[in-house]
Amino acid sequence: MTDIQISPTQSAFIARAASKFCEAAQEAIRLRGRFTVALSGGSTPLPIYKTLASSQQADQLDWAKIHFFWGDERPVPKDHPDSNYGHAYQALLQPRKVPSGNIHRIKGELEPAAAAEIYENELRSFFKEDPPQLDLILLGMGGDGHTASLFPGTTILTETAAGADLVAAVFVPRLDTWRISFTPKVIKAGRQIVFLVSGTEKAGTLAQVLEGPFQPEKYPSQLFRDDATWLTDQQAASELEETF
Repeated sequence: MTDIQISPTQSAFIARAASKFCEAAQEAIRLRGRFTVALSGGSTPLPIYKTLASSQQADQLDWAKIHFFWGDERPVPKDHPDSNYGHAYQALLQPRKVPSGNIHRIKGELEPAAAAEIYENELRSFFKEDPPQLDLILLGMGGDGHTASLFPGTTILTETAAGADLVAAVFVPRLDTWRISFTPKVIKAGRQIVFLVSGTEKAGTLAQVLEGPFQPEKYPSQLFRDDATWLTDQQAASELEETF
């Protein structure tokens, strides 16, 4: 059965997500001496990152043992307003004074194929497993059902370019732009996969993703619906037929 956890309010949703991060970090550090996490872009996780920057529960973490990765990135420099890295750095990494050696960003300022190749090589050099097994992968879901930069109808859903087994540059026709993204293979290998979905505007799509027919080419988030924990607020869950 799909693991979906519905919070009654936006603030409760943020608190639950922050707590999930802290619990995963404490467990990974206890078992393996470090915590590896892939952050999500978009607006939904930003208040969660800000909570982690200041909460008492997060104060207990050994931030020097946390390594940060990103599930996807836009083709922009790190100081660009659209940079997924930039948002997370300002909201969380800078306030927590995370060591620069623990920050593994996608170099969005490079040509997308080159950025994907470099990031794939970094994953392979950092992790011993193939595919890499991150302790926690945080994902959002767009109104079209995309997650990371796995958009409906794009080739990354079924194939990747030669040599791009873990990270791929993908052109998104609807947005007329390139993105650099984890492939489904990397996401599925995560020890914990957590979707963060909030707001009424996501309700219809969430219902299709979790309860509709399996059509991942139309709703890419469905690729992970049985592998992930889905954290939502009441608004996003309002069109689900079942409660879990």
